[in-house]
Amino acid sequence: MSGQVAGGDAAGIDTTRPHPARMYDWFLGGKDNYPVDEAMGRRLLAVEPKVPVMAKVNRAFMQRSARWLAQQGVRQFLDVGTGIPTEPNLHQIVQGVAPQCRVVYCDNDPIVLAHAEALLRGTPEGAIDYVQADARRTDLILERAGEILDLDRPVALSLIALLHFVKDEDGAYELVERLVGALAPGSHLVISHATADADPEAAAQADEMYRNSAMNLALRSRAEFTRFFDGLELVEPGVVTPELWHPELGEPVPGQEDIVVPGYAAVARKV
Repeated sequence: MSGQVAGGDAAGIDTTRPHPARMYDWFLGGKDNYPVDEAMGRRLLAVEPKVPVMAKVNRAFMQRSARWLAQQGVRQFLDVGTGIPTEPNLHQIVQGVAPQCRVVYCDNDPIVLAHAEALLRGTPEGAIDYVQADARRTDLILERAGEILDLDRPVALSLIALLHFVKDEDGAYELVERLVGALAPGSHLVISHATADADPEAAAQADEMYRNSAMNLALRSRAEFTRFFDGLELVEPGVVTPELWHPELGEPVPGQEDIVVPGYAAVARKV
């Protein structure tokens, strides 16, 4: 197992502005967040009280999709936009299926780096590493990932709850194209993404809150989400809300039956 953390140090945590990774941690009941993150989280709860359930539904999709991929024989995983460690982490899921799985995590939040040691505890048979980098720095990500992963063999690329923080003009589609383009045939792309389709009014309020806090939010439609998979072969059941993607592979999240999750999820294969 690799014990190396690549690409930076934990300095520079900005506690004056909310950060999506720390807010997500707060929604999941974690402790690695700051008052500014909680304050923003509570404002969002005033618009949509079910956000914590939605966050857990999204996390459950990550776990099911990772398990499914490992069960299909995928042994290499690149998780960009990792977020603050929350057990079970992706490597715990896939190495539970196949101990030899190799995993590279990537995030740009210094607080994730500060907790990266928790992400580096895996099986002796496998390998894990962490790269500190913005998702748009695809060349750096691929270079560092290539130190642990064999990019000439299939890799599962996970972009969980990441791309709705990258606007079109900031290169959302291009970063996906560059990352997928560097992967071998037989690789998979896994994405979950928030949308305004389910509740446009609430989404508009959330978008305004994010803009007022100097954060990007790009709530794409189903068609815009599906565009990320152009040229790839969607895995059944295709583009669905996260809780509907192979629910038999995990336990349902308490409370999910009472909400419509405003998001999409899908897995696709590079042929």
